[in-house]
Amino acid sequence: MGSKGALLWRQLLLALLSGLCLGQGHLFPAGSGLGSVTPALDLRRRLVLLSEQQVLEAHDLSLSLLQGQGLGPPSLSLPPDLPELEPECRELLLDFANSSAELTGCLVRSARPVRLCQSCFPLFQQVTGKMDNISQAVGNMSESHNCAKNLLMSDRMQIVVILSEFFNTTWKEANCANCLANNSEELSNSTFKFLDLFNQTLTCFEHNLQGDLTNFLQQRNYTEVCKNCQEIYKTLSMFYSELQKKNEHKNKAEPGTHLCIDVEDAMNITRKLWSRTFNCSVPCSDTVPVIAVSVFILFLPVVFYLSSFLHSEQKKRKLILPKRLKSSTSFVSIQENSN
Repeated sequence: MGSKGALLWRQLLLALLSGLCLGQGHLFPAGSGLGSVTPALDLRRRLVLLSEQQVLEAHDLSLSLLQGQGLGPPSLSLPPDLPELEPECRELLLDFANSSAELTGCLVRSARPVRLCQSCFPLFQQVTGKMDNISQAVGNMSESHNCAKNLLMSDRMQIVVILSEFFNTTWKEANCANCLANNSEELSNSTFKFLDLFNQTLTCFEHNLQGDLTNFLQQRNYTEVCKNCQEIYKTLSMFYSELQKKNEHKNKAEPGTHLCIDVEDAMNITRKLWSRTFNCSVPCSDTVPVIAVSVFILFLPVVFYLSSFLHSEQKKRKLILPKRLKSSTSFVSIQENSN
């Protein structure tokens, strides 16, 4: 709307407001002391005392009159090329948002100690399913209202795609598939067994520390822990080694693969407690053979150099002896000739 139309609009609004004020008669009662003011001041005060509802009604009336004459502002409407989400598509987006929020909260809560795979795998499957629903959604058959296109490819940021890739990357780097079974729908039997041994080991640590609480706080004597929890710790360590061997055998083409982060972190925590905090050690059952082999390997260089030295001395004697004999024989013959 041009400046001329805006000026006309304001004039009409002022006129309508004035007409409404004057049409109500005297707004001030007699004897109020305000009847002797000038008409301009009286009109101004009447305008101030108008209720908000009357101003709004006057404003709506003026807009309707101006728009009828083609002078009012144009009615607001969305441009035809602005994409609008269909109800089904918007519902898919909200489902993905809610599932993503739940999975994000689970990942953060399970960050320490690490429990990502065992705690969040149902939510991860849910987010993956929501993303598949969006990718496969057709929505309206027209190309401009395609749900997958609007949510996944309509802008440079592609927030939905970024979130989905983040979840997939986190899940892959955590190697959660190595802890799951049946298409990642439940924990595997080996993971259940390891977690059970892990819980038994921690329970053993806790019970033995409670029984020796005074020494634990003062002298830091962990003899009871090392003595009573040795077998369960050894069982847990051996089972972890078996899982590592199975994983390396299963993933020969990928030498850098690991067990899932839950199992690795649990074993690291147990080993730190056992070796660093409690200062325990597991005695080896094959101690005597190991010591014998070690001593033999250490003495190999001594035996080698000693045998080399003796052999060289024998050769030296064999070479010198004929020379001495020859020189003495020649000396005797010379003496005989001189006589």
